[in-house]
Order: sequence, then C-alpha cells, then structure tokens
Amino acid sequence: MFAINYILYFQAGLGVLANMFLLFFYTFIILVHRSKPMDLISCQLTFVHIVLVLTGGDIWLTDVFESLNIENDFKCKATFYMNRVMRGLSICITCILSVFQAVTISPSTSLLAKFKYKLKQYIIYAFLFLWFFNLSFSSNGIFYVGAFTNVSETNQMKVTKYCSLFPMNYIIRVLILTATTSRDVFLVGVMLTSSAYMVIILFRHQRQCKYLHSLSHLKASPEKKATVTILLLVVVFVVMYWVDFIISSTAVLLWMYHPVILTVQKFVMNAYPTITPLVQISSDNRIINMLTNLWSKCHLIFKKW
Repeated sequence: MFAINYILYFQAGLGVLANMFLLFFYTFIILVHRSKPMDLISCQLTFVHIVLVLTGGDIWLTDVFESLNIENDFKCKATFYMNRVMRGLSICITCILSVFQAVTISPSTSLLAKFKYKLKQYIIYAFLFLWFFNLSFSSNGIFYVGAFTNVSETNQMKVTKYCSLFPMNYIIRVLILTATTSRDVFLVGVMLTSSAYMVIILFRHQRQCKYLHSLSHLKASPEKKATVTILLLVVVFVVMYWVDFIISSTAVLLWMYHPVILTVQKFVMNAYPTITPLVQISSDNRIINMLTNLWSKCHLIFKKW
C-alpha cells in the first residue's frame, strides 16, 4: 500500500510541476507576446488541472489545511467542492479546446469559417459561463460531504483519510448522478463530434497533398500538429474520464468503496491532468525551441567554466 501511495505522490508531483511550467509559459505568452486563442484556453485548462491534482485525495492541500488548524468538516467540504468544480471545468474546457480547434482548421467555405475571427471574444464569454455554471452545478455536494466521524450507525462512505459522504435518499442520489451523467454525455458527444470533424478535414488535406505531390504541403503545418495533439488529448480524456465515472457512479449507487478501488480511482483521476501538460510541452514548437535555446546557453556557460 505504501508503494502505491508513493506512486500517487510521484504522479501528483509530476502533474503539478508540468502544469506550473505550462502556466508560467502561457501567462508569459499572453502578457508579453501575441497569443493565439488556443493559448488562452490552454492557460485556463492548465490552472484547472493544478487545482484538480492538489484537491484529488489526501495530497498536499490536505496537509496545508491541517497545518492551519482548520477543522476537518470545513476542510472536507472545501476540497470536495473545489475538486468537483475543477473536474467539471476540465471536461468543459477540453470540449471547448476541441470545438475551437475544429473551427480554426475549418475550410473557408464551411459554415464554421465565419466564427474564426471572433474566437477571442467568444472565449471570454465561454469562460465566464463555464465558471458560473460549474460553481453552481457542483454546489449540491457541499451538503453531502464532511468529516469522517467513525460512527458505524451513520452509514458514511469514507472517500479520503478524513472525509466521507453522508447518507442521502436513493432518489436524490439517482437525480444527482443523472444530472452529472447528462452533462458529461453531452460534452463528450460534442468532443467526439468535433474530433471526428477534424479527422475528416485532416484526411481530406492528406489526400489532396498526395494528389498534388507537393513536398511543401506534405510537411506537417502548425495547425495540423496542434490538431493531432488535441485529438490525442481527447482520446486520453475520454478513456480516463469514463473509467473514473464508472468507478465513482458504481460506488455511489451501491454505497460501497473498497480502499484498493479508491486508490485506483485516484490514479485514474490524476492521469489526464498529468498526461496533458507533457503532451502539450512535447508538441509545442515554441516550448521546444525555448528549452533548446536555454540548454545551449547553459551548455556554453558550463563550458566556459
């Protein structure tokens, strides 16, 4: 069990460090350089993933609350609420990322082309709506989570070291699960539809390149590289998200959480926020060039010594 905990801490540490690096990079790009609409979305997603990893289980934020002598009940409600909000924002912003990339690479003759030049304006409104929606949508969880009291008669379901879900009416439980499922199915459906649209555009572009036999067209454009990256992120997200959803929904309906299953869910829940920044770093030429230049300068400095 200790080995599994070390793996979870390593995963969380890697996720936080990679996301913090990306957050600083995108903030610098947005404030200093001319940023793309996708940079604004990626910056927001990176911030969400930092908070999501920090609130996902018995990891650092719990220790911070403990050192401040904050009572367990408030600690549980705060971390649970933040985690639910960030989980909702993660799926929403990933969906927005997929849709906006589909708009970006759409041909000038398509119906989506007219939205290309107003992406930044739409992004601001989209972010305001998504934050308001998820802050409101996840508020019901505050009433059903609190500090674990170690009283068997209350039929609590322990979900972390200090926190548990309180008993709730089965109908309320089903209603909450139905509302969450409806939201997630809709967003994943939009995500997969936009991804399928991008695959069709890439396939058509590839076929045209082969027909023209042009070496310049065969080179991967930045738009194509960004599209492939987002498609990869969507696939990873859908797989990890539904594994997490199946585990959590089954546990809530049966009102039973095995410690091993809970540990597996924590690993799966943090997998997407950890993988996402690594994929983005490895696929963004701006970051690769910056790191290459930095390495060259460091190499020259050490060589002089």
